Amino acid sequence: MPDVDVQMRVNGTTRRAAVPPRLTLADFLRERCGLTGTHLGCEHGVCGACTILVDGEAVRACLVFAVQADGTEITTVEGIAAPGGELSPVQSAFRDHHGLQCGFCTPGFVVSVTAFLRDNPDPTDEQIRKGLAGNLCRCTGYQGILKAVRAAAAQAAGGADVLEDS
Repeated sequence: MPDVDVQMRVNGTTRRAAVPPRLTLADFLRERCGLTGTHLGCEHGVCGACTILVDGEAVRACLVFAVQADGTEITTVEGIAAPGGELSPVQSAFRDHHGLQCGFCTPGFVVSVTAFLRDNPDPTDEQIRKGLAGNLCRCTGYQGILKAVRAAAAQAAGGADVLEDS
């Protein structure tokens, strides 16, 4: 099958390429764009390590073909920070509250939490747990991740970064 021409904006930069029809968006981002922050874990959409934003919605890049993303706006973990490199509130909270350990799942969590807090800026702990159910972590035990989400939500609301364990 012949390659298909695609064009999309990835982290603010227009990317054009001819791609095989069955090339996943995750592989396109990693191999063609050099954006290796999009991690491949299960390659079945279960672990969430490959989560990116497509037109603002959290999507598993391993489940989407690059040709399906033609004409879209893509944000990867590399595009979450400010243009000058300043960490986003979510990234800072993950760092400050030990929401990462080995780091493999972290990009997917950061992207998922960014979208989650945009849509639910004042979540309860139950909502946070439900919102993160699509991302798996084998190292942290999730407590630091929960604290990080609470802290990022508090920072976005202009509140103090003082959290109690729940």
